[in-house]
Amino acid sequence: METITIKAGDQRYPVHVGYGILDHLQSFLESEYPQLTSILIITDETVGELYLEELIHAIGYKQIYSKVVPAGEKAKTFEVYYDCLSFALEKKLDRRSMILSFGGGAVGDLAGFVAASFMRGIPFIQIPTTILAHDSAVGGKVAINHPLGKNMIGAFYQPVGVFYDLNYLTSLPKAEVRSGFAEVIKHGLISNHPFYDWLKEQVESLDATIPNPLMIECLTKGIKVKARIVEVDEKEAGVRAYLNFGHTLGHAIEAEVGYGKITHGEAVAIGMVFALQLSSQTYNFEFNTTEFIQWLKHLGYRTELPEGLSIERLLGRMKQDKKSYGQSVRFVLLKEMGQPIVSEVADEFLIENLEIFKRQGGL
Repeated sequence: METITIKAGDQRYPVHVGYGILDHLQSFLESEYPQLTSILIITDETVGELYLEELIHAIGYKQIYSKVVPAGEKAKTFEVYYDCLSFALEKKLDRRSMILSFGGGAVGDLAGFVAASFMRGIPFIQIPTTILAHDSAVGGKVAINHPLGKNMIGAFYQPVGVFYDLNYLTSLPKAEVRSGFAEVIKHGLISNHPFYDWLKEQVESLDATIPNPLMIECLTKGIKVKARIVEVDEKEAGVRAYLNFGHTLGHAIEAEVGYGKITHGEAVAIGMVFALQLSSQTYNFEFNTTEFIQWLKHLGYRTELPEGLSIERLLGRMKQDKKSYGQSVRFVLLKEMGQPIVSEVADEFLIENLEIFKRQGGL
C-alpha cells in the first residue's frame, strides 16, 4: 500500500493506493468519525451488482443505506442528482452522516456533488473502482452534466479520504482500462520527460497492467502529478487548468457523439493528439507526434475524429468549455514537455486545424 497526502486549501486527506486497501476503511471511520450516525453508499448498477455486499460487510457499520444509480454518464443528470438527495432526506441523513462514492468517475462526480449540497455539505469518501477515477477521485471537482455542456453544474468539494483498492480493476472492460489510462498519459505529458518516457518504455500493452505492481506505480505517479497542482491551485484559478490537456476537444467529442457512446479517456486521447498539433503550430513544440500516435494505436486507442462530426458544431461545443471566456476558445497547449500553457485560439485558426486533423485522420 502507498499513501499520498493531498493538500487542498486548508484541507489534507489521505489517498491509499494498493491491493486490499478496503480492509483499512473500517478502522479509518472508527478513528476519524466516532460520532458518525449513518452512511449512504452511492454506487452504479454494474459495481453494485459485483461488489456492494462486499463493501457493506467491510464497513461493518449498522446504519448503512445504499442508492444504486445508472452506470456511466447517465448517472450525472439533474434527475438522478435530485433522486439521490430525496433518498438521503427520506433516510433521515444528518450533518453527522457520510456519503461513500463507490464506483468510477461518473459516480464520484455525482456522489461528491450530492455530499457538497446536502445540508450545505457533509463528509464523503471516494472509493474508486476504475483507472479513470485515479484522476477524478482526487482534487475535489464534483459535478453533473447539462445537455449544453459536461460538468457545468458542480462545486469544488474535497473528500475526506480516498481508498483506491486496485483489486476492483480486474473486472474492468478493456474500453474502461483505455479510458482511465489516457489520464495517466496526460499526466506524463504535462509533467516531465522522465515520466512520459518511463510510461512509453514500461507500458507496451494495457492487458498486462492488471493485476500487476506496474499499475500501482503508474497510478501513484499520476496522482502525485495531480496532487502537486491541486496543492497550489485548488479551485482552478491558474495552473490547475493544465489538467485539462486534451479535454477541450475531448469534451466536445463526447457531447457531440452522445455521452456514453465514446469513453471519456478515448475522447481525451483524440483531444491530446489535436492539442499536440496546435502546440507544434503555435509554439514550435518539438515532439515526435508520429511515434506518440503509434504508441496510442498499439494500446488500442483511436486517434482520429469519429465519423460524421461537424467542425462547426465542435467549435460551438468548445466555446461552452469552462476555460472559455467571452466565447473565445482556450486550449491547454505545450510549449515544452512539462511546460503547459493555457492559450486563446482564434476561431479561424481552430477551424483550419480541425479540417487538417479531420482530413488526415488524426494525423
